[in-house]
Amino acid sequence: MLLRSVLSFICLFSWLLIEAQVTLESDPLAASFFAEKIQADGLRQHIERLASPEFEGRETGTPGLDKAAQYIIQDFKSHGILSPTGIRYRQNVTFAWVKWEEATIEVNGREFEHMKDFLCLPRESSNRPKLETNDIVFLGYGIDDPNYSDYQRANAKGKVVMIYPGEPRDADSLSRISGTPEASTWSSDFERKLEAATQAGVQTLLVVDPNIVQRIQNNRNAINQTLTFELPNPKSRPNVLWISSDIAEEIIGKKRNSFIKNRRRITNTGRGRPLHLKCTTTIRQHLSRNALLSQNVLALIEGTDPKLKEEVVVISAHYDHLGKRGPSLYPGADDNASGTAAVLEIMETLQKASKENEGPRRSVLAILFTGEEKGLLGSAYYAEQPVIPLENTVVDVNIDMIGRVDEKHGSSDQYIYVIGSDRLSSTLHHINEQTN
Repeated sequence: MLLRSVLSFICLFSWLLIEAQVTLESDPLAASFFAEKIQADGLRQHIERLASPEFEGRETGTPGLDKAAQYIIQDFKSHGILSPTGIRYRQNVTFAWVKWEEATIEVNGREFEHMKDFLCLPRESSNRPKLETNDIVFLGYGIDDPNYSDYQRANAKGKVVMIYPGEPRDADSLSRISGTPEASTWSSDFERKLEAATQAGVQTLLVVDPNIVQRIQNNRNAINQTLTFELPNPKSRPNVLWISSDIAEEIIGKKRNSFIKNRRRITNTGRGRPLHLKCTTTIRQHLSRNALLSQNVLALIEGTDPKLKEEVVVISAHYDHLGKRGPSLYPGADDNASGTAAVLEIMETLQKASKENEGPRRSVLAILFTGEEKGLLGSAYYAEQPVIPLENTVVDVNIDMIGRVDEKHGSSDQYIYVIGSDRLSSTLHHINEQTN
């Protein structure tokens, strides 16, 4: 059942590639080519090998996954499929096992609890076991923009700074940034505020979140998930803590009236001023980290059209699985040796097509991700550190668990699940429906 599902999917996807890249009209010759070249024996060999005890369940960071990576690379090489320039098939990823040994905030002798009163994410914090200050600087919304700046008159270097989410509005509810009722990207893209704080030399950034309970709930998995990746040469950035209104009120203390006047000033004039809040504050953020190395595996078939080959169609799948749990081995035949086998067969067939002048006009990049069972980490790393610029990527068809079944279809193998094409691209959805 699994093998038949994989075979059906590859035929469909291969035809889709031809139609999407050559013409929206059917190409019987191309379809026939793919149907003849894709054989069940090759799929069976890949799935059985990847799911064999030799690869020990392919858990991220284990010798079993390294063996699987080498198997995939060797398959690409055997068919003459090259790697993107400069990486030799491997995009190395440094993971870290991260654990909060301690995360507390104490203000004026009152202690607040992590995951109840505040939230700090490992990816937004470095290890700072103890920080003490008697001066927290309130800087409005933490914005530094030509139309409005909280940093223009502030010396925030080395300081603990408290800000509010969103952006200032005037008495008519118009944004001080955009001048319209519509919010600017300062409200939707926190990275801009973090970059402004970094440029100003802020040591720790406290972001007041009136909906802290919901934020904690949304990020509970990110806290419980202890494996994360680390980008090469990370910039020195302030630690970020999302705090409740209760913590903010404790920090503001007797300066409540001054605080209210300052916010009114921002509303009425579009100009705030740094407000120094005197309070005894201790922040402890003790992270333990242990390094772990792995890799995404990539291969590239260059497009045939000089005008289109800089554009890239990505086909991807994760090749990691759960590994061993005590005496039990989780082979992951469906999840996701099936998707990995599909990528290998598609790339092999496209390579054969290229040799017979039937190759795709756009380039095709295969990515086999690591760390997906640990929290979609390999794909997140590639998105942060793409080998080919993301603006050149026109679509990513991600293949996962082709052999999944349900009661509705019984024992039939004449179906696959396609998720997202009708949400992300109406054109892709049309091509998929027409091809099917």
